[in-house]
Amino acid sequence: MERKEKKIRVAISQGDINGVSWEILLKLFSEERILELFTPIVFGTKSAFEYWANSLSIDTQNWVSISSLSQVKEDKVNLIEVAQTREVVVEPGKPTELAGQLAFWALEEATKCVLSGAADLLVTGPINKSVMPKDLFPYPGHTQYLEAKACRGDKQSLMLMCAGDCRVALVTDHIPLNAVSVTLTEELITQKVKMLEQGLIQDFGIVKPRIALLALNPHAGDNGVIGREELELIKPTIDKLFEQGHIVFGPYSADGFWASGRVNSFDGVVAMYHDQGLAPFKTLYMDEGVNVTLGLSIVRTSPDHGTGYDIAGQGIASPTSFRQAIYTGIDILRSRRNYEWANRNPLRRVYFNKGRDDESLDLSSEESY
Repeated sequence: MERKEKKIRVAISQGDINGVSWEILLKLFSEERILELFTPIVFGTKSAFEYWANSLSIDTQNWVSISSLSQVKEDKVNLIEVAQTREVVVEPGKPTELAGQLAFWALEEATKCVLSGAADLLVTGPINKSVMPKDLFPYPGHTQYLEAKACRGDKQSLMLMCAGDCRVALVTDHIPLNAVSVTLTEELITQKVKMLEQGLIQDFGIVKPRIALLALNPHAGDNGVIGREELELIKPTIDKLFEQGHIVFGPYSADGFWASGRVNSFDGVVAMYHDQGLAPFKTLYMDEGVNVTLGLSIVRTSPDHGTGYDIAGQGIASPTSFRQAIYTGIDILRSRRNYEWANRNPLRRVYFNKGRDDESLDLSSEESY
């Protein structure tokens, strides 16, 4: 779908209606100048929107309900209904199948919107994976769903958590801890490092990224006393990457790395498993952290918190992370466009006339090289 408008459009999926998503969205879009940079299109449920607006007594005069993308208004928060059922019941703090079904419909429609070009980037609200419809959402999380829907060539994506200059990627993400060591391979580590490097260049404008790899075992294995993965797998992989011209260092003992503030010396950090990277990250940056999915054909971000069932309906949820997710998405979109523009090939083929000593430039050809 082609658009003439220059203002960035952000497609937003509502997430779980029984969590804090709607409280955050209502608070965020009640801010006076929030619509200056972009036009939000929220894929959600009007019944849930009205329930939370009334429950929290939040003004919604800048919201408008629309039935199609052709009706999007630039200076309004546009709400598109996704419910395919008449009865919607909001139960704050409770995981329900209905909430999971509504979250899936919202995610599906928001993703389609961005893939079609009707919006420029996707920001997803938090979901509870245990109540998502298993037949429609057989994935451990957003990342794998989007990998299936919108991944580039090799069908691989990378979860990246970022806050300011701190960016943390994972080699393994949503798998049991006892499966981590057998999952790690030279090929997998190399793939994730290269994906992170490309993402830092393309989406964050860092020309020569410096990347740190964390060790798997405590104290980086203590030279093989605690484990041999560092000696036999991680360090040799780092050495090969460095020889190939990638600026990578490690493996660093995770506790010392985070405690020493060494993270500030690198553009990106690669953790071997989920909690090794995300536990310290969320401790340091809970309110401002953003989840970015690298390797997609679209830009996707989300806040770094979950559904927040424990505080749903209390009016204390902070919109900071969601706001930052939108702004980070806009920054990435602009950086990616700049990268693509800078790396385009605007020159047409030059034809040589072998029978004469001249050359001509074919300006009529649309073929690019």
